[in-house]
Amino acid sequence: MGYRTASTADVESVVPEEYGGMWFLKDALDTSEVGVTILELEPGAKGKEHDHSGDGQEEVYVCVSGAVDIEFTDDTVTLTGDDAVRIDPGETRQIHNRGDERARLVLVGGPLE
Repeated sequence: MGYRTASTADVESVVPEEYGGMWFLKDALDTSEVGVTILELEPGAKGKEHDHSGDGQEEVYVCVSGAVDIEFTDDTVTLTGDDAVRIDPGETRQIHNRGDERARLVLVGGPLE
């Protein structure tokens, strides 16, 4: 088969429901070079501060609904519905939902070549 489907219902969230949810779809989609994650953050919730300097993965975050602030080392970027940002592997980032509604994002990552 030349395609595979997956849903958040196919995998367990790695984030407690009280904070939202985070579903890694890479294994369910059987991808080899790209990771796809669905992230939902409740108001007041934040993601883990991290970078990908160790694995060389660049990421793209797409805000599907709500709004989030992404704090970088020297800057903060706000994403709202349909906004996207590309992030270099070595850039430290942390996502915050400072709004009053649940935010939903699609996170895509893959290695730089």
